Amino acid sequence: MRIIRYTKEYVFDLCSPPTPQCHASTVLKLENGDLLAAWFGGTKEGDPDVRIWVSRRHNGRWEKPFVIEDGLAWTHWNPVLFRNRKGEIFLFYKSGSDRIETWKTYVVRSTDGGQSFSAAKELVPGDVGGRGPVKNKPIYLSDGTLLAPASIERPDVWYCMIDISHDDGYTWEAVRIPMPEEPDLLPRTTMIQPTLWETPCGCVHALMRTNRGCAYRSDSVDGGRSWCTAYPTEIPNNGSGLDLTQLRDGTLALVSNPVTKHRYPLTLGFSDNGGQSFRRVLTLEDDVGEFSYPAVIADENTLYITYTYDRRGIAFFEVTLDED
Repeated sequence: MRIIRYTKEYVFDLCSPPTPQCHASTVLKLENGDLLAAWFGGTKEGDPDVRIWVSRRHNGRWEKPFVIEDGLAWTHWNPVLFRNRKGEIFLFYKSGSDRIETWKTYVVRSTDGGQSFSAAKELVPGDVGGRGPVKNKPIYLSDGTLLAPASIERPDVWYCMIDISHDDGYTWEAVRIPMPEEPDLLPRTTMIQPTLWETPCGCVHALMRTNRGCAYRSDSVDGGRSWCTAYPTEIPNNGSGLDLTQLRDGTLALVSNPVTKHRYPLTLGFSDNGGQSFRRVLTLEDDVGEFSYPAVIADENTLYITYTYDRRGIAFFEVTLDED
């Protein structure tokens, strides 16, 4: 795959943002060709006024953002957009106090292409800590199983899970990714926010952010029902979010900060060796600042990318590809 062209936009005007700060975007391609983007925004992350915001890109222009009115009093975090095989749009997000371990996962649904959303419901009733997708999108496996990349952040441990659904996202069963045994290592490895892909052999793979200066990986040979102990890769990671998607020829497209510290630069990389390594093909941002928490999806030969632009805006890239 090679890049033919790309364009950069902002989801809203940086000179007149809907909120003082914003972060953690997600993007979805609709059946009619429109795009939806969502993020959390408010005075600053963790404040009670932080809510989930949504904008539609119609005819090549982003429309005025609107807020999801769900009646929840707590702060909001980390939306994830997804469309199931029935065409229903799910918007997952977290809500809780400013302590992440209090998160509950809520979901609103749309059957009219994101024009309106249902009332918010807990994704897994009674859950505390955050089930379902925590930052990155769920994926369908070739057998129809739906996997959501989940993680838990507690004061004593951060770890990853995979939530499995056999009914297109309505009920979920959690499976934990084993952490490496580190009896003599302090601080312990923290590992959250997986991004997932499937290989033709039927294996599933997870790449995760960590505090070790590199991304960790885990693999499943049984459709996500069990996972190997997470292990380090050669992929640099600054302890911030990353995301990838798979192109139709099997190439993996990773958007991340390819460094061990700072949230810049932000780059797009391709892998044709199953995610063992990535070569940089495009630098999205190289200035000093916070350019982070990317989301990336593929549709035919086009990539759609959103990310946090210095906490002031949500940036968007459309990248058109051609097969070599």
